Amino acid sequence: MRKKIVFGIMALLLSGSGAATSLESQQKSKSIVILYENDAHCGIDGYTKIAGLRDAINQSDTAYAAAVCCGDFLQGNTTGAISKGQYIADILRLMDYHALTLGNHEFDYGVPRMRALLEQAGTPVVCANFYEAGEPEPVYAPYVIRQYGDKKVAYVGAVTPETMILEGYSFYDTNGILLYDLKPKTFYQLIQQAVDDARQAGADYVVLLSHVGETPQSMGFSSHRLVNNTRGIDIVLDGHSHEIIEGVKVKNLDGREIIVTQTGTQFANVGKLVITPDGRFITQLIKGKDIDSENAAVSAAVDSIHQKVKAVTSEVVAHSDYRLVVSDENAQWIVRGQETNAGDLVADAYRHTMKADLGFENGGGIRNDIMAGDITYGHIIGMLPYDNTLRRISVRASQLVSMLTRCTALVPVLDGNFPQCSGLRFTIHSKSHTVSDIEILQADGTYAPIDMQRTYSVALTSYNHDSGGFFDCFKKCPVLEESSIRYYEALADYLRNVLGGNPGQAYAQPQGRIRIVED
Repeated sequence: MRKKIVFGIMALLLSGSGAATSLESQQKSKSIVILYENDAHCGIDGYTKIAGLRDAINQSDTAYAAAVCCGDFLQGNTTGAISKGQYIADILRLMDYHALTLGNHEFDYGVPRMRALLEQAGTPVVCANFYEAGEPEPVYAPYVIRQYGDKKVAYVGAVTPETMILEGYSFYDTNGILLYDLKPKTFYQLIQQAVDDARQAGADYVVLLSHVGETPQSMGFSSHRLVNNTRGIDIVLDGHSHEIIEGVKVKNLDGREIIVTQTGTQFANVGKLVITPDGRFITQLIKGKDIDSENAAVSAAVDSIHQKVKAVTSEVVAHSDYRLVVSDENAQWIVRGQETNAGDLVADAYRHTMKADLGFENGGGIRNDIMAGDITYGHIIGMLPYDNTLRRISVRASQLVSMLTRCTALVPVLDGNFPQCSGLRFTIHSKSHTVSDIEILQADGTYAPIDMQRTYSVALTSYNHDSGGFFDCFKKCPVLEESSIRYYEALADYLRNVLGGNPGQAYAQPQGRIRIVED
């Protein structure tokens, strides 16, 4: 029988010598406010705001207030990279989140590291579909119940099974043996079982903390399809796709309309869910820059971490007169769906460093814009925050064509496998999901059609070769050279020593390597 792990707190606000009946009436008349965030990606300044806003609501005694997290918090910029998530765990320990669920990027440093950090954080972790291979029970509780006045709220957790592809190195050993499982074949059933168990345990409301995303990707999962295939969930607080959605209604298995909401990324917004005394669900997004409230303890921790990071990252490597673009004005990662100047620069750095014919980086590996002005070592690590090293591999022309076709098949949907490239140019046909006009850069600076009888040397990260990137298209390609150079080190060296500390006008705009047509 499934374990039922229930955590509870009773929020009784006693004042003066009021009668028990008066207290009971006050409890029943108060709303429940649940503040939520998703995809913080080490945007640590936002934590003090969500904690401060929660504290202010509780102090006003107008509602019961809590805060929750919908995943992707351990990784995303320099703060996570240089501490391997430790600084984020230090902040979470002060946050008093009532629950959090896992995002795919919690697995970036490996499962043992993730579990150690979450134990330090001390926040109840909920995830109904994360298992050790072969084990009958999930690693974390499928749900947790919290009590607010006379109402019980269950938080159920879910992370997209696509993580087994995106962060495959955390789920399989070097021989391809499964170590951990997100249960793609029974995903919806596991979420349904957690919801049913929470209801049986007395939950009045079920809130799904979801890191699944709005748009189906390689394995076909989405928060909307999750709702379509379940019943009993009252609302979905979603993450993963970085969309800004105050509330869209999706029909569940019974035809009931369920709200799905998302805040964007890095505290661009804080979500506010109000559960009224009569059981209605109201969602609102509050822009992070408009929140004045702070939590003193969290602010002090954030300030201390900023000082530690600054000591490591303040060295100026280069200067740019323009922004190196990863995302648009709505914080959408356009590097995952089109060529950007940042993608050109990164791929060129790889190709030059490894002396290869071609260079590739997946859009999901380029994380943050670098603004115009001085470019510090910290900015570079923030853009490329993983521990990936570079290697040069041998790729047949047919394998190259297959990769370009597979990794652009979702255009115009943003996808982390979208290939930023160096040393070639090609055309994407977004309706027929094909590529054409593949041309290879020659020694004299001109382009010539790809030679289907050739093999090409390709510079890329270890992740994109053997750990799940590019949908494993290059996984079986032989290694020509293994290096210990981390990908952010390659970019720093390219900017400093090859470009002379200034990318110049060559990278002011995308260079026309990737053409997208609607046919």
